[in-house]
Amino acid sequence: MTLSVFFMGGLAGLLLGLDRTAAGQFMLARPVVAGPLTGWLVGDPLVGLQVGALVELLWLGRLPVGAAIPPDDTQVAVAGTVLAVAAGHYYALEGMLLILLSVLVAMPLGKIGQIFDRLARSRNSRLVRQAEADVTAGRTAALERRHLRGLIHFAAAALGTYVLIVVPGWLVVRFAGERLLPALDGMDGWLLLAFPLVGTATLLGTINVSRSLTLFAASFTTVLLLLWLL
Repeated sequence: MTLSVFFMGGLAGLLLGLDRTAAGQFMLARPVVAGPLTGWLVGDPLVGLQVGALVELLWLGRLPVGAAIPPDDTQVAVAGTVLAVAAGHYYALEGMLLILLSVLVAMPLGKIGQIFDRLARSRNSRLVRQAEADVTAGRTAALERRHLRGLIHFAAAALGTYVLIVVPGWLVVRFAGERLLPALDGMDGWLLLAFPLVGTATLLGTINVSRSLTLFAASFTTVLLLLWLL
């Protein structure tokens, strides 16, 4: 059962990772969407929604736009959902403590996504130069192959990030979970408050227009109420 959860999570991480910047860009890669979609694939969309909402609150102001390469919040949401569901099966437990543990374990490993993203972009920049030579020589078939190779680079980056979050994350959850869960008990309320506070601070640091501040405050309040209702 746990292996199937990891496999389906890898499939979700691959497809959603492509939507992040390389293909589609339908915003399915946002944590608040990626979490529930992954949860639906592994059999628990509610856990995915809770994980996605927490990660979305944390990285509201960090978007992969242009040359900006933030931590891979998509794979953090996907891997956090997978870890929470797998931990629920392993410990025969459920609840916010497992979700918080999974998110806290996955969060720092999201920095790995920056490394893989930079590698993919570096490889693709070489493809651009090669594609320019193909255009000059009239090799149109080679252009299609280079385009597909560019997608493969981003797909490999997404899958590599997922694996390097899930594998060490699962080792921590499985072998240290019995010690960490009691430590989190009683702190869950403060931790849940920290996520929206960090998101609010990030937004306030990047907003300069009063109307935008109102819109973002309304969006933030909506997400916070949704998290409270869940």
